[in-house]
Amino acid sequence: MTSAAPAPARSQVSPEDFAEILRATREFVRSRVMPRENEIMAADALPADLRAAAAGLGLFGFAIPQEWGGLGLDLVQDVELAMELGYTSLALRSMFGTNNGIAGLVLVNFGTDEQKAAWLERLASGEVVASFALTEPGAGSNPAGLRTRAVRDSGEWVISGAKRFITNAPIAGLFVVFARTREAAGADPGIAVFLVPAGTPGLEVGPHDRKMGHEGAWTADVTLTDVRVPAAALIGGSEEVGYQAAMSSLARGRVTIAAVAVGAARRALDESVAYAATATQGGTAIGDFQLVQAHLADMQTGVLAGEALVRECARKYQSGEDRRIAPSVAKLFCTEMAGQVADKAVQVHGGAGYIREVPVERIYRDVRLLRLYEGTSEIQRLIIGGGLVRSEQRRLNRQ
Repeated sequence: MTSAAPAPARSQVSPEDFAEILRATREFVRSRVMPRENEIMAADALPADLRAAAAGLGLFGFAIPQEWGGLGLDLVQDVELAMELGYTSLALRSMFGTNNGIAGLVLVNFGTDEQKAAWLERLASGEVVASFALTEPGAGSNPAGLRTRAVRDSGEWVISGAKRFITNAPIAGLFVVFARTREAAGADPGIAVFLVPAGTPGLEVGPHDRKMGHEGAWTADVTLTDVRVPAAALIGGSEEVGYQAAMSSLARGRVTIAAVAVGAARRALDESVAYAATATQGGTAIGDFQLVQAHLADMQTGVLAGEALVRECARKYQSGEDRRIAPSVAKLFCTEMAGQVADKAVQVHGGAGYIREVPVERIYRDVRLLRLYEGTSEIQRLIIGGGLVRSEQRRLNRQ
């Protein structure tokens, strides 16, 4: 099996059908989820009925091909959905984002037929929630530094190591585990990927992390101690596909995270405009003050720029024009923009913006994480800057 990443699948959904999917998702977000945002925040958990409703809408498998029970959306459609989902508590999309993204698409793009048959329909239906077990205490934004090891023993693989900040780990039924099977050599980082079902002896999940934000989206440490899996658990049946699987999945995921950030920024803007139009200071609506209008203008500019950028970068990724620099550009700009918009939203609200159960206070905390996971802003800058320089060097060498 080759380690080259397959081309992104084309959408299996017509524009007319996708418009209906988008309408239903927006209705679900605004009528079912938004009224319960404070409940989710207080309980630090997503209610079971919302999980069931999301599964009924097909949200656990929107990016999984229809042959495996999903909707078969492409990335251009995915980002439109992500902007709608980013409008509410980010715990909602976090619950099924891994199924559609960095775990599910590893299976779609690199799994064997047997692996796909065993797991994809269960992921698409929401029966199983997947976790992408890559990050470690000493290996975050740079997967090449991971220390988890997998060694062959009597026709099986034995995996040992520690993972950190693993999304959905406490509720996961399947862990997509990255481990080093050999020493790095040249362009080969020596990383393979394994499917480890929850409950496998030696796999332990710690208590869920108490985070600054993202209440209801659970992460936890995962420890693997002499975890034995059969040879068939090796993704693609090959040790060579692991690192490529990680990189291609992360690149696509960065575009969707950018879209989520735009959705959250749009919500912060909408809340701020509504507040500015109705809240008064000295008998005058604060939105009549020019300095408040300046904040709103900056916020609107950022949101519209983010919407345009994420759509363009999704198009370039889907067409194959740019699957390396454009995803990092989208994630860098949109997540930084969302942080700036959320900060201005709190400022527009004044003291009220610092109070729990006011939406912009939650958004302010939630969007801070977007600049950290799936590659920090610093890593995105290195990818972008380094990629531009290397591209120019290749051009000069061809002359």
